[in-house]
Amino acid sequence: MYSLPEISIDCPYCGESISILIDASCGSQEYYEDCSVCCSPILLVIAVDALGELSGIEARRDDAC
Repeated sequence: MYSLPEISIDCPYCGESISILIDASCGSQEYYEDCSVCCSPILLVIAVDALGELSGIEARRDDAC
């Protein structure tokens, strides 16, 4: 059974630390997840290397230019 790693990030809106589950089996991806504290939409940019390992994660505001 594949276990999803739990990562802590800081919400780019309210600054609170939140935990998210990352599914690296789908490769590099971008998706939205709402902050569990302030409910704002966080754009998560997930980078996965050639071996299928998580190589980076970026949490961005949806309203940033």
